[in-house]
Amino acid sequence: MKQRSDSGMWLTVGGMLGLVAGRKIEGLTMVAKGLSKIEEAWRANHPEFQGGFKDRWNEAARFYAATHTNKTNRILHMVGIPMIAGGALGLIVFKPFRPFWFASASTFVGGWMLNIVGHSVFEKNKPAFADDPLSFVVGPVWDVQQFIKGRSEIRVQFTPTAPQVVHAQA
Repeated sequence: MKQRSDSGMWLTVGGMLGLVAGRKIEGLTMVAKGLSKIEEAWRANHPEFQGGFKDRWNEAARFYAATHTNKTNRILHMVGIPMIAGGALGLIVFKPFRPFWFASASTFVGGWMLNIVGHSVFEKNKPAFADDPLSFVVGPVWDVQQFIKGRSEIRVQFTPTAPQVVHAQA
């Protein structure tokens, strides 16, 4: 029987909300516990997996790629993930409810909003971390690799009126 990781996902989300509420230690603890539960469920659902870290990384990258096939979702992630990472760093570093902290919270929430729109409207699936916690690290690395390799299929054209995002043909 497939083990569900819903409680781990909700713990992780709750921890992120804790960070946004200024509760650093509690938020980070909840995120860690949530990701641990998701990994536990992943391992229970993949008893055949016997590999080391490199194999686990490759499996997570394969899963991430399979759950991020929509071009618009990938564009939103390439903008949203750096916002989430930078915002999270600011939420951890800055004192709660000060100007830089508010800027970090806004950036963090805005990045998540882009990713949620990407998954719910365009990809029509849940974020990869809900089933594979390694996606929190694999996702940003995968996006950077796609961008560096030129496989992002994104080109920005500046016209006299406004910049436009254009999907390049593969």
